[in-house]
Amino acid sequence: MNVDQLSSSAIDLLERLVAFDTTSRNSNLALLDFVDDYLRRWNIGSMRIPNGDGTKSNLVATVGDPVEGGVILSGHTDVVPVDGQDWSTDPFRLTARDGRFFGRGTCDMKTFIALCLAGVPMFRHNRRPIHLALSYDEEVGCLGAPSMIARIAREVPSPRCAIVGEPTGMKPMSRHKGISAYRVTVTGHEAHSSLTHLGLSANMVAIKLLHALDQLAEQFKARADPGSPFSPPGATLTVGRIDGGTAINILARSCTFVFDLRAPAGLDVETALTGFFALAAQLDTEASAAFPGAGVTVEKLSETPPLDAEQNGEAEQLVRQLTGYNLPAEVASYAAEGGQFQRAGFSTILFGPGSIEQAHKADEFIARDQIEQYAAFLLKLSGSLSD
Repeated sequence: MNVDQLSSSAIDLLERLVAFDTTSRNSNLALLDFVDDYLRRWNIGSMRIPNGDGTKSNLVATVGDPVEGGVILSGHTDVVPVDGQDWSTDPFRLTARDGRFFGRGTCDMKTFIALCLAGVPMFRHNRRPIHLALSYDEEVGCLGAPSMIARIAREVPSPRCAIVGEPTGMKPMSRHKGISAYRVTVTGHEAHSSLTHLGLSANMVAIKLLHALDQLAEQFKARADPGSPFSPPGATLTVGRIDGGTAINILARSCTFVFDLRAPAGLDVETALTGFFALAAQLDTEASAAFPGAGVTVEKLSETPPLDAEQNGEAEQLVRQLTGYNLPAEVASYAAEGGQFQRAGFSTILFGPGSIEQAHKADEFIARDQIEQYAAFLLKLSGSLSD
C-alpha cells in the first residue's frame, strides 16, 4: 500500500462517515455498525463500551496480534451541530472542490478515523498492534472517553503510547488546556415587580454570582504568564448562556446560567473557584431563609483534565521520529481527550490532519494534502510496528 492508495481508500471511507449525522445530540450507533462491518471484512472483532441507556457507544478494536508495545489511535465520532450555519454544500454529503473536501466532521475528526480504517489492511500484518479507539460525546465535555480508556487500561496489552488525532495541522501538540463546566440554578420567589419586599428575583441574585465570575475572569487574565505558549496565555472563564425570568413586571422565579473554566496544567479548578462556591452557598442560605424553596445550586457538568508536556514522552518521540519534526511541540487552547489518556497512565500526544481553524463552522473542510501527509505518516507508523 502506498500514499495514493491509502489516501484514496480514506476518501471513500470519509464519504460514508460524513453521511452519518453524529451530532452529539444523536446516536452514533449507525456509524459504529458501519465500522464493525468494515472491520469484519478483515476478520477483526471489536468491543463496545456503551453509555448508560445504550443509545451511544465507544468502540475499541485491536488490529494485529494482541501483544504489548502497540499504539492507540483515538478519535471521537461525534460532531458539532450545523444549526443556523450558512453552508454552501450539504454538510452531511462529502463535496470535493479545489483540492478540499467539505462536510461536517471532515476536519474534526472523521478524516482521521477514515485514514485509520483505511490503514487496517496493512496494520493487521504488524508485529505490534494498532488499537483503534473511537469515542462518543467528546464535543459536549469529553463524556464518553473515560469508560473507554478504563477498559483499554484493563484489557489491552500495554500499549507504547496514545495518539489522539485532533486536527493539529500535522504538528505534534504536547499540551492542551482542561475544561470544567458548571450549571448554576437560582430559584427565587415570584411577586409583582413593584413589591420587591414580597418576593425574590432570581435574576438579581444571579447578577451577584455573575459579577463574581466576571471578577475571577479578570483575575485570571491579570495573572497569566505572558511567556506561556497558550493563546490566550492563562486560564479563561466565560458564561456561555443565561436564561431567566418571564416578564418585565414579575420578579424572576428562576435563572439558570452555565459557565466554563479552561486552564492549563498546574491550576486546581476547585481551589480557584472556592470563593465563588462560598458566595453561592451564602446566597443559598439567605434565599432559603427568606422564602422556602428558594436557593442556589451549582452543578458540575463535566471535567476534562489538561494534557501536560511529558519529559521524553514516548508519544512525542514516536511522532518526531516518524515525521522528522524538530521544532518545539505546539499547544492547544481547546480541550481534548488527550488529558484523559495521560491521566490513565498513557504517554499521549495530539497529532492529526487538518486545522482547528476549519472546525465547528460552516463549510468545514479538510485539504487533500493533509490527507496525503497523514497517510504517509501512517505508512511509516505501520513500518515501525513491523520492525
